[in-house]
Amino acid sequence: MLGSQDLIVGLVIVLVLFGAKKLPELAGSIGKSMKEFKKGVSDTADEEPAKAVGPSTAPAPATTCASCEAPLDPSWQHCPRCGTAAAAGSARPSS
Repeated sequence: MLGSQDLIVGLVIVLVLFGAKKLPELAGSIGKSMKEFKKGVSDTADEEPAKAVGPSTAPAPATTCASCEAPLDPSWQHCPRCGTAAAAGSARPSS
């Protein structure tokens, strides 16, 4: 936790490093950066629910692993989850 003494020491160090003339410019640029960051975060937070509400556009995979029933891409020869060889006739009817 930062105390008042820690803040004073930090401000003195910043004052020595940047000088009194650069301090207002530095504070202004930090403020603008924080404002842009908050704006970007709020924009992405507004967009996320809109994407999640829509129906899923990804088609369900036609094949599943015979061992662990993980969905498999038709071009895969082995299951990435358990390593079992994908059978040629492992197509599962969608229900």
